[in-house]
Amino acid sequence: MYSVTQYRAKRFGLKLVMQLFCAGVAATCLFPLFWMAASSLKTQETVFSDFSLLPSNPQWLNYVNAWTKGGFGVYFLNSIFYSTVVVVGIVLISSLAAYAFARLRFPGRQFFFILFLATMMIPIPGAFIALYVLLNKLGLINTHWGYILPQINGGLALSIFLLKTFFEKLPKDLEDSARIDGCTKWGIYWHLAMPLAKPAIAVVVIFNVLAVWNEYLLAMLVLTDKELMPLQRGLMVFQGAHITQYPLLMAGMTISVIPIVVVYLLMQRYIIEGITAGAIKG
Repeated sequence: MYSVTQYRAKRFGLKLVMQLFCAGVAATCLFPLFWMAASSLKTQETVFSDFSLLPSNPQWLNYVNAWTKGGFGVYFLNSIFYSTVVVVGIVLISSLAAYAFARLRFPGRQFFFILFLATMMIPIPGAFIALYVLLNKLGLINTHWGYILPQINGGLALSIFLLKTFFEKLPKDLEDSARIDGCTKWGIYWHLAMPLAKPAIAVVVIFNVLAVWNEYLLAMLVLTDKELMPLQRGLMVFQGAHITQYPLLMAGMTISVIPIVVVYLLMQRYIIEGITAGAIKG
């Protein structure tokens, strides 16, 4: 039998070990980011010879050159536009579909829901040939919408699944009270379900922002005009056939990481709540 003191000491030791383990995992995840930021402040000659994380002579001009000479500003604004439009489209369409699947009763409801889920097994690259033929016939090759619409379509399945699970857990008494007050189905969806679904919507937003922001292959397929290229495609301007401008490339990658970090920090309090919502709501 353990005494109270021995039990507390053992529990403290286990917690300490777990915290040290988590700190080690966090360090291994953060180190590449610190190395990227440090490399962005070095010169082409010192990027592979200076291994310090705090360069003695930081080259802040690398960020200016990456933004201006590499045309990075255009790519950055394009990605902001694409991410905003795609995520807004996914949230609106998937929330409407998820609410219909969760609360409305109509023929084929379960069949269509399973059909949506089945599309999750087909990644966008797996449908590139058919997608290119379709976009070409619609005249959407090398256009904003030719790049936006496939990404909205690709993000719907998972988003509908997450939101449907959340909507199903909402108390029906709230909807009944809203109906008594004269609220229509649209009003219940917009004024009741959507505000309560903020945690789930935050999860949908962060997942899809990451997917759109990091997208590269679809841009290579659909877009040819430099002025339409997203950020990840723009990073390739610093990589030539014979030489890669590593400091400028690292500066561009650092710039590309900042918006994702900001989005995560703004929504972090909703993320865990949204992921675990289905388990804690009755």
